[in-house]
Amino acid sequence: MEQVKIVITGHIDHGKSTLIGRLLYDTNSLPDDKIKEIRKVSEDLGREVEFAYVIDNLQEEREQQLTIDTAQLFFKTKKRNYVIIDAPGHKEFIKNMITGASQADLAMLMIDANEGIKEQTTRHPYIIKMLGIKNLIVAVNKMDLVNYDEIKFNEIKKEILDSLSKIGLNPEFIIPISALKGENILNKSTNMDWYNGLTILEALDKFEIENKIKNYLRMPIQDIYDIDNKKIIAGKIESGKIKVGDEIKILPMNKNNKVKSIEAFNSRKDFAMTGENIGLTLENDNDVKVGMIISDSKNLPKIKKEFNAKLFWMNKELNLNEELILKCATQEVKCKVKKINKRIDSSNLDIIEENSKILKETEVGEVVIETEKEIVVENFSDLPELGRFVIIKDLDISGAGIIN
Repeated sequence: MEQVKIVITGHIDHGKSTLIGRLLYDTNSLPDDKIKEIRKVSEDLGREVEFAYVIDNLQEEREQQLTIDTAQLFFKTKKRNYVIIDAPGHKEFIKNMITGASQADLAMLMIDANEGIKEQTTRHPYIIKMLGIKNLIVAVNKMDLVNYDEIKFNEIKKEILDSLSKIGLNPEFIIPISALKGENILNKSTNMDWYNGLTILEALDKFEIENKIKNYLRMPIQDIYDIDNKKIIAGKIESGKIKVGDEIKILPMNKNNKVKSIEAFNSRKDFAMTGENIGLTLENDNDVKVGMIISDSKNLPKIKKEFNAKLFWMNKELNLNEELILKCATQEVKCKVKKINKRIDSSNLDIIEENSKILKETEVGEVVIETEKEIVVENFSDLPELGRFVIIKDLDISGAGIIN
């Protein structure tokens, strides 16, 4: 069955946790003991069944560094499987979306019908657009708090459509819901007869998801092991396929090589494909190091010391030419921001300044980055895994960006 990755975004307290809990509950994706626990906690608090508790409970476990069964954030419909990319807070959302191994196929933007559009309601779509996610659902939540008022819904709908059109985003569906009461999630709401569109789950199943698998080989080297006098070069195939006997290039040193064997757990394989974690032995492994990229010998990525990027900054002020560390796939290299061509307010997309010398927290810069040595990159739209990066400043992830 096809698997689709969703990210659910929106301003704090607009009901994201409740919606995630409700989706898991309505699709029978929670274990019985978890459902009993939610009902008991809600009863003890004298409330209706509180679905946000599911996510808050996972968050608490995460903070205590306990093992979480990630299957709790999976749900399925008759058509396909879904996985929710969970990012609890605003900064975590940005880091997760730009740096995470999971690239969302689809985004859902939550708006509280009672509060309307807030700062993060406009900031998150900008990141969705920046990341090239085209499929978007807007869920206008907490309709029960505005007495299921059609006029209120239409006001918010007009306002969000105006805001999204400024950045060229066009949501396929705008759906009035109450996540708490389960209205227009799985089942149609009897309180909103004026709405004759799809429910959230029906809308999710409507999207056709583009196949992102590319034919050319890209495998960042993650580890190198010496086992039984053999050097095993380990990594994940981010795109393409590989077979024994293939002629390959090791980048950025641009050296030809050949695949001797493909190693899996206690076995050997003749070939491997996108998404597989494998080990390789090569004909010549003398100069191969962690952080290098294995490519097929014809369709080569770019090798650069300078490139243009959009950088979302998440720390105190960034200054031109200060020493930073850039991580892209398994590559790690010293770098500096050489130019800030535009400094953009990410909440309203206004250009604050051109040819700036600084970038402040939550601002986006259209920048030129210079690295100390050559690295292997791709345009983000061609291959996200080699087109996104993080910037480390003072030992902390301080920025995240995409190469364009």
